Amino acid sequence: MGGGNGAKAAQKRERNAKNSGTTAKSQLKVNEAAKDIQCDTCKATFLKTTREKALTEHAANKHNKTLAECFPSFQAQAAAK
Repeated sequence: MGGGNGAKAAQKRERNAKNSGTTAKSQLKVNEAAKDIQCDTCKATFLKTTREKALTEHAANKHNKTLAECFPSFQAQAAAK
């Protein structure tokens, strides 16, 4: 017959992690480290995979500025590609 509510699977994952000596990595920590685009006006951070359209919308809607005014370093990245 089938197991309960997944407790066996959770115990097995914990046991395997303990045996292998590694711990599960938190995706939140990885995402936080990947935020390398920063708005010069409000200092909000964005993931490095953020597209130009989203950054342009942020600059226009939040600050009434252009992309180049809020994200001067982003222009250099776009020109390099």
